[in-house]
Amino acid sequence: MSNGNQRPPVLQSEDWWACFLGWFILLIAIVGLKELEAGKWAVGLLPAGPKIGKWTSLAAAFPKGFGTFLWQSVILFVFITVITGIGGAFMKFDFKRYIPGFLVIFILALVSMVLSKQAFFAKWGIEYVIFALAFGLIISNIFKVPQILKAAGQTEYFIKIGLVCMGAGILFSDVLRGGFMGLVQAVLVATAVWFLTYYICRAFKVSERFSSIIATANSICGVSATIAAGGAIQGDKKEVSYMIAWVLVCAVVLILVMPPIAKWMNLPNNWAGAWVGGVIDNTGAVVAAGGIIGGDAAYKVAAMVKMAQNVLIGLVAFLLALWATMSLDRKEAGATAERPSFMEIWYRFPKFVLGFIIASIVVSVFVEPASGLKAVKAIGSATKTYRNWFFALCFVSIGLETNFKELVSVGGGRPAAAYWISQTANAVWTLFITWILWSSTFFPAVIPPD
Repeated sequence: MSNGNQRPPVLQSEDWWACFLGWFILLIAIVGLKELEAGKWAVGLLPAGPKIGKWTSLAAAFPKGFGTFLWQSVILFVFITVITGIGGAFMKFDFKRYIPGFLVIFILALVSMVLSKQAFFAKWGIEYVIFALAFGLIISNIFKVPQILKAAGQTEYFIKIGLVCMGAGILFSDVLRGGFMGLVQAVLVATAVWFLTYYICRAFKVSERFSSIIATANSICGVSATIAAGGAIQGDKKEVSYMIAWVLVCAVVLILVMPPIAKWMNLPNNWAGAWVGGVIDNTGAVVAAGGIIGGDAAYKVAAMVKMAQNVLIGLVAFLLALWATMSLDRKEAGATAERPSFMEIWYRFPKFVLGFIIASIVVSVFVEPASGLKAVKAIGSATKTYRNWFFALCFVSIGLETNFKELVSVGGGRPAAAYWISQTANAVWTLFITWILWSSTFFPAVIPPD
């Protein structure tokens, strides 16, 4: 993260290029929107990602044939290379290394996508991001990372573009349809868990900036919130990557642990879904856990609660930028430090979060009223494909820059201990809140159990 006083011009800013490219992807999706037949829409201009099917035998992974799969992969690679390269030209990428390195990272991301669709892995919610991270970790911890991969591993650039694309899938109408209960849970859980995690981290002598990153990761929605928090407080890149890696490891553990516990406690499906949705920090892992619990209610409530938490990203990023600018920076600079202007909050605010918000507003306020929900869902499906791809590229890159020994030993192991203790407390608190909101003891069920 750059220092707050060193503000690159807009056309050299990674955050702004993430916005420009995310908006460009959304624009192509909107312009290419067409109605195939009554109520059925498609996005025509935006290159589609390669179609991968759920498989037990590898042939089933390529439902349109391997030739089509390969051709779609090539087109997607060229498209993403070109658009990221446009921003990279202004940010002075080393293209002699970036292009061949990006090809390797793209192939690893592609293999991760295919592996995640294998029937066993799909059932247990072992997502593409886990495989992508693992590939990067294997290279960085067993072999020496080549210079071409270091040049191409643009971790934050990739994930920020993905997060702007993610905004197109957050519809105001979905939040309203999801009901008041999901938002109430998100606020009650996120607020209490943020402060609890922060003070646990401080008790373990973790720095204030790092504590706020861990607290945001644990309380909001993991990876996306970690990146937003790191940008808002000008956090250390290594600490952000460290936290992302732990979030993914924790997601795998919770997928394996929480559904059996929910069944052992005999929780109704809607309550169990709200519990996993409030605790697990990765959206895909939340949906997978809801599916393992079984029943349509678990899946719906889990996804709804996680979406409500995602909505809080922009607000939390703003509040963190405000806190860091008006309090934390001055404390670190000493008593003689000048009071910063409110414009400093704007400089500090992560612009890709603004891109996320604007993408959501455009789709919710303009596209949905004009074309209807089904058209918007087609756009959301297309932008979700790109979000997933940029996330996969990001997690390969994170693995490439992460030393597993450091993951365990950073800060003498104190941040890791604080995070896992906080995550356990999060599970207990969220179970209590979901009992109040979803057990039908106090309120009628918004989404009844199956």
